[in-house]
Amino acid sequence: MSSQPGPPAKPPRSALTMRDMIGALVVLALVVLAAGGLSHSCTFAPTGPTVDASRLPTVDASAELARLAPDSSFPLRVPALPEGWRANAVDRTSLPAGGRVVSTGFLTPDGRYLRLQQGDASEEAMLRAEAGDGPAPAQGTVDVDGQRWVAYTGQRGEPIWITDVGGVRMLVTGSGSEADLRTLAGAAVRGEVVAPGR
Repeated sequence: MSSQPGPPAKPPRSALTMRDMIGALVVLALVVLAAGGLSHSCTFAPTGPTVDASRLPTVDASAELARLAPDSSFPLRVPALPEGWRANAVDRTSLPAGGRVVSTGFLTPDGRYLRLQQGDASEEAMLRAEAGDGPAPAQGTVDVDGQRWVAYTGQRGEPIWITDVGGVRMLVTGSGSEADLRTLAGAAVRGEVVAPGR
């Protein structure tokens, strides 16, 4: 009775060469790229996350802010942003630490997301609501067209700028560049004022 030959023996680690290791890494890289390509979930974005603008709604920020103004205790400003920017959400929130904010989300022409908050909450309450309970170190101040903003860094590493304009506290944040933040901050301060209803 003859026995069947068994599977080939695995070579000892000392017999493996650098060429074997590189071959294994190439095969692994091809598997990862194929899986990412099939699921469309992997992209390379060296400057930070972007948003697929075609999948998000567009809202009329001016109309939405005018709708919310009668029930607000503070005036709202409608930023006049450059061509290519668009608003995709406007809502009002009561913060856990007290005060209310109206948030408007914007998409830049290259798909970065930024948010403007306007409210009657304290700077600490707005910062905590945006950055969470972890530390959000102050980075000094930023001057935008003569308006002084206090700069912080949130837990996700995104900048958070806060200022007071005409009795309203404003916050800007998001994944955009510093130039994008400056554009939104300046437009917010210069924006058309919608008077509160009470």
